[in-house]
Amino acid sequence: MQTSIIKDIKARYILDSRGNPTVESEIILNNGIIGRASVPSGASTGDKEAIELRDQLEGWHGKSVNKAIDNIHNIIKPKLLKMSINNIIEIDNTMLSLDGTDNKSHLGANAILSVSLAAVEAGAQNNKQSLVDYIGAYFNNTHYSMPVPMMNILNGGSHADNTVDFQEFMIMPIGFNNYNQALQAGTEIFHCLKKILHKYKLSTTIGDEGGFAPNLKNNEEAIELILEAIEKAHYEPGKDIYLALDVAASEFYIEKNKNYFLESENKHVTPLELINYYKSLCLKYPIISIEDGLDQNDWESWKILNNSIGKDVQIVGDDLTVTNKKLLQKAIQNNAMNAILIKLNQIGTFTETLQTIKEAQNNNMGVIISHRSGETENTIISDLAVATNAGQIKTGSLCRTDRTAKYNQLLRINESLPDCMYAQKNYLGCEKK
Repeated sequence: MQTSIIKDIKARYILDSRGNPTVESEIILNNGIIGRASVPSGASTGDKEAIELRDQLEGWHGKSVNKAIDNIHNIIKPKLLKMSINNIIEIDNTMLSLDGTDNKSHLGANAILSVSLAAVEAGAQNNKQSLVDYIGAYFNNTHYSMPVPMMNILNGGSHADNTVDFQEFMIMPIGFNNYNQALQAGTEIFHCLKKILHKYKLSTTIGDEGGFAPNLKNNEEAIELILEAIEKAHYEPGKDIYLALDVAASEFYIEKNKNYFLESENKHVTPLELINYYKSLCLKYPIISIEDGLDQNDWESWKILNNSIGKDVQIVGDDLTVTNKKLLQKAIQNNAMNAILIKLNQIGTFTETLQTIKEAQNNNMGVIISHRSGETENTIISDLAVATNAGQIKTGSLCRTDRTAKYNQLLRINESLPDCMYAQKNYLGCEKK
């Protein structure tokens, strides 16, 4: 490896996919190489996530990021100058020490992560490696697979202004020989769904992640529309295409009543009733993954859910574990889930993200590399999914350039790795493979 040092760090605000400011950083090396990275922002966020620093002032409706940018220029930069770019662990640990908090509330996870990822980008360029190979080397991995995409084609919950309780209804094109075929199938289904919504005179406006957001009677109607679209595109549900749900149950959990309110059905249900509801849906439809099916603090119910259907269905922790290794270890000890969602900005550094992925894989859990609802054009999650052999990626619908940028990067990676196998069911957290 060629040794190069950090000569300068620059930070600025750019706009994310919702038109809000977010942080972008550049690391400039002494040989002129520039690594650039930006960070996303979530709407449905776990209460244990690393803190995204916002100024809370009148401008930008309180969402400006000037303090985070100042922290990069005035606190982070002086400590990282002249540091070797080839040691991302030291770079990240230095920033963690500077912050000194458990949740990165001092410097801001958005400040720290943008510098961390910019360092990864600069390091790959400096070593004349692809991002996949550079990340793979840090992960001690040379066995790559192309991930199965979880394509969010119908939106509800906090990602859309409609009457549907569940946040995301996704298709997983599992039954294909390669990523390109899977992407084509997902895209064809997406366009068929639009035609079907037109047929029923339903709205084809889209939510934050590019999925359609029509007003529907209930959650099952959303599933039925997707099944109709799959068949209209000449694919077979439960063979070519499976379904996945991101319930985001914390968004409709009523803390004082210890129950959940399903607005589409205008009724309150207990945790056990909600679990039985999921069981009935999984018996009726080809659902293979359920994310955040229960409140992020309802650990006992998570265990019941996983014991009930975890052999056949991925029980995915997002808000429950927020890409945090300690919370993941708690979930493993409690048998609370069998798969984890990985979001870089939930934990705030590249190296901590890798540690959590490794811990999950060492315990035979499914790993899903994920975007956020407020995204940028940065495509590093595509490289991360391949480099860590995650086998699954969640990056939204088949429109909006902030989403398709990730799918397109996977096309490029697949072209550069012609012998790279498509993951299919091999990396699902459930036993039904």
